[in-house]
Amino acid sequence: MVLQSFKNCLWLSTALRTPKACFWSTASGGLIIQSVSNDVYQNLAMEDWIHDHMDLEKQQILFLWRNSPAVVIGRHQNPWQECNLRLLRQKNIKLARRRSGGGTVYHDLGNINLTFFTTRKKYERMGNLKLIVKALKALRPQLDVHVTDRYDILLDRQYKISGTAAKLGRTSAYHHCTLLCNADKSVLSSVLKSPFKGLKSNATPSVPASVKNLFEEDPSLTSEMLLDAIAKEYAVQHQIDHHITVINPSDETLLPGISNKTKELQTWEWVYGKTPKFSVSTCLNMAYKDSVLDVQVNMDVKHGRIEVCNIDLPEQWLPPGLYSELVRSLTGSKFCPNETTALVTTLLRVCPQDDELHSRWSLLCENMIRLM
Repeated sequence: MVLQSFKNCLWLSTALRTPKACFWSTASGGLIIQSVSNDVYQNLAMEDWIHDHMDLEKQQILFLWRNSPAVVIGRHQNPWQECNLRLLRQKNIKLARRRSGGGTVYHDLGNINLTFFTTRKKYERMGNLKLIVKALKALRPQLDVHVTDRYDILLDRQYKISGTAAKLGRTSAYHHCTLLCNADKSVLSSVLKSPFKGLKSNATPSVPASVKNLFEEDPSLTSEMLLDAIAKEYAVQHQIDHHITVINPSDETLLPGISNKTKELQTWEWVYGKTPKFSVSTCLNMAYKDSVLDVQVNMDVKHGRIEVCNIDLPEQWLPPGLYSELVRSLTGSKFCPNETTALVTTLLRVCPQDDELHSRWSLLCENMIRLM
């Protein structure tokens, strides 16, 4: 087993050292590449790089990739609306915003990602999905899988096993989709459920659906088998060799500028700051001593930053000066638990040394931070 693992590593290492020219000089018509990385930011950057640099007039490309646990939102979506951000932080699950539209998806190693690159003129989403269905049927003829008019792939006529999204450039385009093989459905359902109430936004909402793993239908299936079957069908349809080129999406010698693309996708300004403007109107039910205090909070958030902030506190609950300073400090700051925590900690240092006041202040701040 150890020897086999060593051989696999050696093979990958050899593949990664293939001269640049071999990557570009593949016969025209089609190219199948697979990422050795499981990092969501590197793989999304790889998509961008191919879209921006490859000559898709000469060759169409199929990009195969898998990620460690991550939630990926569409370009025009609101992460507070789409997922449980606190749970993501607790489970150390990454959050990424892709450059294509569409809804939110959960990725892990039991989920396959496929990206079809073409010129804009040759872009055909339905054809790509039918290719996947044909590959699945060739692998397991008994599978009841079909493509819907909404460009989803359904299993047994009711369970979604593939979601789809696309980016259409001026001359180039790509269509990417997922394929559920053996993803952790309990994590999927919990992280894709936002606990947020009172949020109003024009961001693109996801459409909930019942999902099922192909592994549940046939436990003998593996992600590797599915990847190979799809690559084989792609090769047949494009009349090319069934050969997968292994790529390291952090290799600057092969992919000049890829590191900058990866870094940009990880920034707070991209993941959260690109969220369309939204408003928050909610009531904090704060248990204090033997009573429950209702505090109304209204905020407008633009580019991920608090633009307008109003907190309706009972009179005399906090000194007016401290309340005003809290609102003033929050206005213009990131709608972010880390930044808000740092903010309120600083304010607490100048707060009068009064235990009762500190308790009230801490309770309010804890509830405000939970909003984010």
